[in-house]
Amino acid sequence: MVPSPLALLLALGAAATALAEPLRFVDCGSIDGSIQEVNVSPCPTQPCLLHKGTSYSINVTFASKIESQGSKARVYGEMLHVDIPFPIPEPDGCKSGIQCPIQKGHSYSYLNKLPVKSEYPSIKLIVKWELVDDQDQMLFCWKIPVQITS
Repeated sequence: MVPSPLALLLALGAAATALAEPLRFVDCGSIDGSIQEVNVSPCPTQPCLLHKGTSYSINVTFASKIESQGSKARVYGEMLHVDIPFPIPEPDGCKSGIQCPIQKGHSYSYLNKLPVKSEYPSIKLIVKWELVDDQDQMLFCWKIPVQITS
């Protein structure tokens, strides 16, 4: 029996919705670049549930508006409008998927890990992720709501 066109269409639609979608994020001051997409994996729904003792993959696709020899990431947990530094294993953007020097008009995929330590409190907060160029100007800045859980 040959499947009907309607059955094929329904099957394709179901397969497409099963794929991960880019996160909704707030741009918090990207000056020297423009964010095209932010992905946190695994994070099937928002706010992202971050489980203690787990590491999450971060992938940010952005276009640079400037040239820069290097880049550096700064990550914060924002609570009550206060930024608390959040250590990441590799702050150097040139060691995180970006081929340096960064060239004006090129797109890049920034890749990193967000480790959630077991000793972190179970709390709702905002993750703020910045990448600055060699002049300390913002290549990108994005925020997403998260919930740290056991």
